[in-house]
Amino acid sequence: MNRYGRHLRVALIAAVTGAALAGCGMMSKSNTASFSGAMNASSEVPPNMTRGSGMAEATLNKDTNVLKYKITYSGLSGPATMAHFHGPAAAGTNAAVVVPFANPASPIEGQATLTPAQAADLMAGKWYANVHTAANPGGEIRGQMLPKM
Repeated sequence: MNRYGRHLRVALIAAVTGAALAGCGMMSKSNTASFSGAMNASSEVPPNMTRGSGMAEATLNKDTNVLKYKITYSGLSGPATMAHFHGPAAAGTNAAVVVPFANPASPIEGQATLTPAQAADLMAGKWYANVHTAANPGGEIRGQMLPKM
C-alpha cells in the first residue's frame, strides 16, 4: 500500500470512529424526564393523621409534552373521591388542579398533553399529586413530583 492509500485509510477510520462516537452521544441524550413523589398524609397542607400512603410516577416526553403517569396508593380512610395533579406549588403550599384524573381508584393510569408552561412547572418540581377522600376533602395524601436523577 502506498503512502497516499495509508493516509486515506487512516482518515476514513478516524471519520467513521468520530461519527460513531458522535452518534452514541446523541443517543444518550433522552427526550424524556421521569418524576416521582412519595405520597403521605404529612405532606398535605395542612397535614392530617391518616395512615394512607402511595407513590406517584410520571414520564414527560419533552418533545411532545405528553405526560404519562401512574399513581398507586393504599390504606386511605375510605374510598378516594377525587385525585389529580396540582400546580404550580412548592412543597408546603397549595395550588389549583392542573390535570384531573377520570377515575380516582388505585392504580390511576393515564396521560395528558401539557402546555409549555405546565411542562416547565413540572420540570421545576412545582407539581404534586393529591388523593382526596370524604374524611379529608382537602386531600388525604400528597406527593411532590420531583425529577428523578
